[in-house]
Amino acid sequence: MVPDLSNLNISPSSIHYNPSYDEIFHDEVEHHEGTVTANGTFAVDTGKFTGRSPKDKYFVVEPGSEDNIWWGPVNQKISNDIYQELKAKVVNHLNGKELYVTDAFCGASDKNRLNVRVLCQYAWQAHFCKNMFIRPEEKELEGFAPDFTILNACQVSDDKWQEHGLNSEVFVIFNMAEKMAIIGGTFYGGEMKKGVFSVMNYLLPLKDILTMHCSANKGSDEKTTLFFGLSGTGKTTLSSDLEKDLIGDDEHGWDDEGIFNFEGGCYAKTINLDAEQEPEIYDAIKRDALLENVVIDPVTKEVDYTDSSKTQNTRVSYPIYHIEHIVPESKGPHPSSIIFLTCDAFGVLPPVSKLTKEQAMYYFLSGYTAKVAGTERGVKEPIATFSPCFGGPFLTLHPTKYADLLGKKIDSYDVPVYLVNTGWTGGPYGVGSRMSLPATRAIVHAIQNGSIEQSNFESTAYFNLLIPESLEGVDNHLLNPENAWSNKEDYQKKAKELAKMFIENFHQYEHSDFDFHNFGPRI
Repeated sequence: MVPDLSNLNISPSSIHYNPSYDEIFHDEVEHHEGTVTANGTFAVDTGKFTGRSPKDKYFVVEPGSEDNIWWGPVNQKISNDIYQELKAKVVNHLNGKELYVTDAFCGASDKNRLNVRVLCQYAWQAHFCKNMFIRPEEKELEGFAPDFTILNACQVSDDKWQEHGLNSEVFVIFNMAEKMAIIGGTFYGGEMKKGVFSVMNYLLPLKDILTMHCSANKGSDEKTTLFFGLSGTGKTTLSSDLEKDLIGDDEHGWDDEGIFNFEGGCYAKTINLDAEQEPEIYDAIKRDALLENVVIDPVTKEVDYTDSSKTQNTRVSYPIYHIEHIVPESKGPHPSSIIFLTCDAFGVLPPVSKLTKEQAMYYFLSGYTAKVAGTERGVKEPIATFSPCFGGPFLTLHPTKYADLLGKKIDSYDVPVYLVNTGWTGGPYGVGSRMSLPATRAIVHAIQNGSIEQSNFESTAYFNLLIPESLEGVDNHLLNPENAWSNKEDYQKKAKELAKMFIENFHQYEHSDFDFHNFGPRI
C-alpha cells in the first residue's frame, strides 16, 4: 500500500512506506548514513545542529488559531505568503526524490490521538519517527488519513531569510489551518518529535485535556506517578525504575480517563551513561535503537558515552519495548503523586518538599532548574533557568492555560505534589556535592508508597517549603539544606539570591488570573 501524495503536489521517484526495522537498517548501511556500533546499534551525526533550533520556529498567522496562540519568542509569527513560498521550495525539492513516508499515531488514547504523516529523505529520519511515534498495526493503516503532516526537507535552506525577516536560513513552520509543518536547514530529528508535541499542546488543552512535558510510571499497586522536569533533572532516569513499569518518558496527556503516553519510544540523553546507574536505558541501546552524535572508536566501534566533544546533548531513541518494565498499553489511571524535578546548582532547595496546591501552581509556572558550568559554552557559574510548565519551548497556548488545567486536575483527583531537587547540597556547584541517585530514588519511593506522609514536617526559611525531618534512605542532615552548609551565612545569602530570581521571574504572571506570587519565596 502506497499513500497518495497528490494532494501535496509531490511525485517522488519511489516511496518507502512505513518500512520495517530491517528495511531501514539495510538502507542506513547501504546509503552510508552513519555507523554500525559494536553491539549493532546504528549511530548518526546530525551535522552542525545537535539540538533543536528554537529561534527558527514559526506559526503562520491565520484566523483559526491567531487568537489562541501564545505569541512571542517561543511561537513567532510568519505570514502565509512567506510560508507558501518556502513550502513551494520544499515541495519542489522533494519532487522526484526517493522518499520515506511514515504514518503513525501520537497518543495512546484512541479518542485523543493524532494521525501523523512524515515525509523525509533519509532512512535514519524514518527510523527516528518509527522509534518515537506509536507504530500502527497493518489493519490500522488501511485508509489512514493524516490529521497533521510534516514535510522534512532538511537539505533545503532559506537563502532569502533576511528578506523574509527570519532569524537564519533554518525554518520550522507550522500552519494550523493547513494542518502541516515544513522543516528546512536542520537535520536534527528532535524537530519532528517536538513539532508534533507542539501541535498536541495546541489541540488538546482546547478540549480541557492537559498536555504535559513529563514522564510517568506505574507500580504493581496501580499507582501512577508523573515526573516533570527540564533536561538534565533526571526525568527519564527516575521514571525508568526496575521496581515500576514505564508508561512513557517525555510527553503525556491527562484526560477524564487518566494518563496516556503520546509516544511509542524513548529519547534519552546518553552523556556519561553508566550501566550500573541506569541499567534500563543502557540495556535498551541495541539493534533498532538509534544513537545521535556519540563518539565511536574507529577501530572497535565501541561508544564512549563520556566523550562530549561533539555535544553534551548526545542521545538515543529506541522503541519503548526495549525497556523490560513497561505498561504495554502506555496508559495509566489518574496519578497518585506528582513530582517536580529540579537540578538546583545553587544548593539552596531541599532534596524534597511537599507543596500545597497553590505552591504547585507557582512552581509549575516557574519551571525552575539551573545550568552548570561546562554544559554550555561560556557558562562558568550556575545560571537559573525558568521554563513555564517545565516545557516552555513546546507550549503553544499561554502557560496559564496549562496551569489552570493542572490545578483543576489536582483538585478533582486530590493528587499530592512534591518538589524534588536532584542538584547540589551542602553548597553550590563547585563547593557542595550532587545529590546521590540512590538517595533521590529513596525519596521518590517514599513519595510513591506514601511513607513520606508519616514524617514530621518543618518549614524552610525564605521559600516556606514543607520538608520532612527524617526519611528512610536519606541522611537526615541533608533534608534541611541550611544544615548541610558549613557556613550558614553563605547559605542565607545564596538562598536570598535564588529567591529574588524566582520573584523577578514570576512578575510576568502577577497581572493575570494566576497571581500566585504569595505562594513562592519571600525575602
